[in-house]
Amino acid sequence: MNNILRRKIDTFLMDWKNNPDRKPLIIKGARQIGKTRSIEWFADHNYASVVKINFVEQPKYRDIFNDGFEVDAILKNISLLNPATQFIPGRTLFFFDELQACPNCATSLKFFKLDGRFDVICSGSLMGINYREIESNSVGYKEDYEMHSMDFEEFLWAKGYSEDFIEDLYRHMVTVTPFASMQMDVLFDLFRDYVIIGGMPEVVNTYIQNKNFSNTLSLQQQLLKDYEEDITKYATGLDKGKIKAVYNHISTFLAKENKRYQITKVAKNARNRDYIGCVEWLADAGVINICYCMNYPELPLKGNYDPKLYKIYFKDTGLLIASLDEEAQEDLRANKNLGTYKGAIYENIVGDMLVKQGYRLFYYSSDKPALEMDFFVRDADSLIPVEVKANDGATASLNNLLKEDKYTDVKYGIKLGYKNIGFNGKFYTFPYFLTFLLRRFIAERPREK
Repeated sequence: MNNILRRKIDTFLMDWKNNPDRKPLIIKGARQIGKTRSIEWFADHNYASVVKINFVEQPKYRDIFNDGFEVDAILKNISLLNPATQFIPGRTLFFFDELQACPNCATSLKFFKLDGRFDVICSGSLMGINYREIESNSVGYKEDYEMHSMDFEEFLWAKGYSEDFIEDLYRHMVTVTPFASMQMDVLFDLFRDYVIIGGMPEVVNTYIQNKNFSNTLSLQQQLLKDYEEDITKYATGLDKGKIKAVYNHISTFLAKENKRYQITKVAKNARNRDYIGCVEWLADAGVINICYCMNYPELPLKGNYDPKLYKIYFKDTGLLIASLDEEAQEDLRANKNLGTYKGAIYENIVGDMLVKQGYRLFYYSSDKPALEMDFFVRDADSLIPVEVKANDGATASLNNLLKEDKYTDVKYGIKLGYKNIGFNGKFYTFPYFLTFLLRRFIAERPREK
């Protein structure tokens, strides 16, 4: 894969290096989202010496901590294994890759920070990393950064669009200025491509190089198989078959009207108690996003939800698309027709775009009164319903939330769909492709006088 893909982590890494009080850094995220490539590019351009150790490919290096965690003892053991290694104080980066294969490495971070001569970055697939165990090591002496697959902004960069172009999108949003019809057509075409491709760097790069979808589906389907193999490899202490069963039924849940996770859809006569921990394992592994049902549409969000009621989305919508049947694939790539799954696909992509902005996912569903809302986010003083419309139907739930006096925390709403920008005094309407800018918009939007 060519180094053509600019990522947001590039800026983060430079800011980290420029901080005089920087701590050793752990970059975590699902496999194959570009962690290693981004770190290597940064390291090669900013350090005189890079000591890269991959604990999976070079298992003998797992023993470098056997004589304790003092930095000089670690350096001595590294130089025993590779006498050519250079340790230049102030100009050397240690890059410890596949951290999950050597938890002892996390303990050493405290000693590297106290020593102060060298920079350290660790990386690892969330598959197999028990971060709860690793995070207990070197508390206060490290910084964590969670990386995701490419968001829509990074996808636009890959397509050659500039930051000025992104700022123009945001200006339309914050001034509530509709787009011209040609702009809408071009942007929706780009967005539909992103929905089908997703954000896995190798898939995006193939699409950019080929200028079409050729070979992208096979790459996505291989990623799905790789994740399955990782479940077999890393799911210790749990029934691997049950985790795989949940993983392989995500698109089945999303195809249902309420899209909610139901254990009875996984296997006949299945019981929740037999599957405890399976969904959490997939979430910890960075494969899925969980969206919890709120108890009531009010603040705070934290604690105001039912941990037993939730929806499951793929973290990368391209992988959801790749999990569909072959007929759906052909229709998608030839005609960009999202078919019967389009409601699920749009919910999945919006959920993914919200998570990539730092939001946790919540929805609401009630029979009395009948009220459904796809997502909720918040600003400093209000709860904001976000409705995802796959078609141009009515927005009854959104209107009810905004007109009812009893929902006092709801002051305005957001509707996402195949619509131009607008504001009717109660809720904003935005085209799907602007979802990646929502957090900035919510923080900076003009307040009513």
